[in-house]
Amino acid sequence: MNLTRLRFINIFNKTADIAFQTETDSSAPHKQSDQAPRWTAPVAGLISSFFAVCVATFIAVLLDVVTPLNAVGSEFIDHTPKWLKNFSIQTFGTSDKAALKIGMVLTISCLALLNGLIARRKLLVGTSTIISFGILGGVVSSARPLQSALALVPCLLGATAGCWLLTRLIKIITQHDLPIASPSESRAPLGWDRRRFLSATGKTALISALLGAVANRLENKKISEIRQAAPESLPKINTGNDLVATKIPSAAQIFTETPFITPNEDFYRIDTALSLPRIDIKTWTLQIGGMVKTPLKLSYDDLLARPMVERTITICCVSNEVGGPYIGNAIWQGVLLADLLNEAGVDPRAEQIFGTSADGWTCGFPVGAAFDGRDALIAIGMNGTPLPLEHGYPARVIIPGLYGYVSATKWLTNLDLTTWSQEQGYWVPLGWSRDAPIKTQSRIDVPRRGENVTAGRIAIAGVAWAQQLGIEKVEVRIDSGDWQNATLALDFSDDTWRQWKYEFDAKPGDYKIQVRATDKTGETQTQEVSRPDPNGATGYHTRTIKVL
Repeated sequence: MNLTRLRFINIFNKTADIAFQTETDSSAPHKQSDQAPRWTAPVAGLISSFFAVCVATFIAVLLDVVTPLNAVGSEFIDHTPKWLKNFSIQTFGTSDKAALKIGMVLTISCLALLNGLIARRKLLVGTSTIISFGILGGVVSSARPLQSALALVPCLLGATAGCWLLTRLIKIITQHDLPIASPSESRAPLGWDRRRFLSATGKTALISALLGAVANRLENKKISEIRQAAPESLPKINTGNDLVATKIPSAAQIFTETPFITPNEDFYRIDTALSLPRIDIKTWTLQIGGMVKTPLKLSYDDLLARPMVERTITICCVSNEVGGPYIGNAIWQGVLLADLLNEAGVDPRAEQIFGTSADGWTCGFPVGAAFDGRDALIAIGMNGTPLPLEHGYPARVIIPGLYGYVSATKWLTNLDLTTWSQEQGYWVPLGWSRDAPIKTQSRIDVPRRGENVTAGRIAIAGVAWAQQLGIEKVEVRIDSGDWQNATLALDFSDDTWRQWKYEFDAKPGDYKIQVRATDKTGETQTQEVSRPDPNGATGYHTRTIKVL
């Protein structure tokens, strides 16, 4: 028994010795590697790329040129196919620009991670990729509206910084890539210099964050300076100014959820500008040219000195779905477009007025829209204040009765008289209609979507619009019942929306509510459902409510 036990112990000890030797590689005759983990190369690529972007952004703000991300993003917007634009608007609404920026960050991150893997094997390829993107970004930046060759500098310097950092990090990673014969003493505490790598990436990440924060603060300061350059007040208008600004909106009010006049801060904003244009009001001009006898060049002070009018006008975006929020009613102050065009002398052969924005956006509308009696304006004021920068400061076009994509040029710099064959606005080549009169529509605002209502006498209310035609009647239908006339608010003008309200006694249950409007020609809006493209959505706004 003792002999058997002794043999078992000897066998166990030998087995343990072999296992231990195999696990620790202390005596096995094979190769050992002290390479950096695979994840380090993608991290190096990611850190290097974002360091390059932050350096470029910081320098761009210092030089007062467009930042690379904004330039590339804007170029992407300008060349996005129709289906993708429509998907973006329908999916993200007014958050489409934020979605684009997030998408750009994710794309850069993925490419940077891949580039780090490539750089570990072929450093020259990795650095060449960063330089190539820097050159591409610089070319795009310098070609953007209001930019020059100076916009190349931030991208090139940023790419240089990124290449330097990538080279440094890859050298830290690869200095122990070659396998060594075992046994031998490791050349670093963990086989590679982990502490040095983490220190370099951590410090760079911190520096990048600081550069980004400083650049953002400087950018916000510049935007604030543009806002502060606007005058504190606009020239007073002697005819009816107080009546429009104070008495009429309150008289038109029949419910509080949707005021007759939309406050500036609540007014919808739909445009293609990824960042607000940097307008220097001292050098800004509005030029009216093309097929005219006498081209005009007007400064901001020139516009302020001209006779002005004030008009309350509802404007609407063609992207507005039935019942959507992209519509607003405001008091616009400005110069009648017809007066400026009469002074310039329009060639009878001209067919369209082609507007260009400071950010390069364009659109065109018929010459007749400026001369057919409607209040077409070069607006410089909104609800008693100078135009907010978000809504077109220093000047924008307001054309009653036309969707904004063919008329409402913000940050206006040029108006050219031309023909339809010579120029096409931004949206027309993407499949949207050339002619875009606003369609008669109505919307339910009360009760709100998803709101539960207490049984009893309840109110249904909203707005209806038919620019240039006016609203004659609004009708409401509960479930499959007959259409009932709603009470209409004051009929301010044919170019403004009209509030309506309908009350009925409701018992507990679910109700389907529909609304339709009839214009002053007797034409009732169509119940045929259509998408916003190519020239505006149609159909009855329908909402289901639960009465408790």
